[in-house]
Amino acid sequence: MTSAFHQIGLVLRDYFDALYFCDTVRLERVFHPRALYATADETPPLFRTMDEYVPVVAARQSPASRQETRRDHIDCIDLAGDNTAFARVRCSIGERDFVDFLTLIREDGQWRIIAKVFQIIER
Repeated sequence: MTSAFHQIGLVLRDYFDALYFCDTVRLERVFHPRALYATADETPPLFRTMDEYVPVVAARQSPASRQETRRDHIDCIDLAGDNTAFARVRCSIGERDFVDFLTLIREDGQWRIIAKVFQIIER
């Protein structure tokens, strides 16, 4: 049996790939359809549903197409139980670094991101 940490790690790798390649199929696979996307780095704070977020990613020029250096990192994964986890991750897109707090749930044996709250750091 594969450990929860390993399974979540695979989800996070797919998450990084989805952002780097602007791969919306992969993005929709890692996010729960009812997930929340939010940041307080905009005024007023920005909140998006997946129906609002996925088209934003689809419209971007991918970091891969610009041959940007990947800066993906998993800082930590914490399990709260059998079906709830938290991950702090970092990645870069363009001249911005992001610190993402990702909450994951396991539903029908599959881990997915249910909430993404992030901080933007300009380089």
